[in-house]
Amino acid sequence: MRFVDTNVLLYAISTDPAEQGKAKRANEVLAERDLALSVQVLQEFYVQATRASRPDPVSHRHAVRLIESFRRFPVQDVTDGILMSALTARQRFQVSYWDAGIIEAARVMGCTEILSEDLGDGQDYAGIRVANPFR
Repeated sequence: MRFVDTNVLLYAISTDPAEQGKAKRANEVLAERDLALSVQVLQEFYVQATRASRPDPVSHRHAVRLIESFRRFPVQDVTDGILMSALTARQRFQVSYWDAGIIEAARVMGCTEILSEDLGDGQDYAGIRVANPFR
């Protein structure tokens, strides 16, 4: 299984003309079945998708409907075990706590790959490799 980072979800809803290639690719990725995500990713998606300063913000109602549709994939809850693992991973890999939370949620889900534009393409985090689907 592959873990989907927030940026994939955000590109999938983008109406920005400069992002249409990435939007198309993100929707191709989301049409696949071997994907997983976490509550953290859905929270980040909501905050960023509805942000007033976004060029194409969505309404609360629309964001909720999108989140409901993304729940077709397995979703990992944020647990205190993930919190503690993320704190360790943050120090070990020298990444932000939020990135460490994604890495550790992916690990708990049994994912071997994280699809992300934000984490380093090809980077390996103790058995979880990052792949940028927009390259």
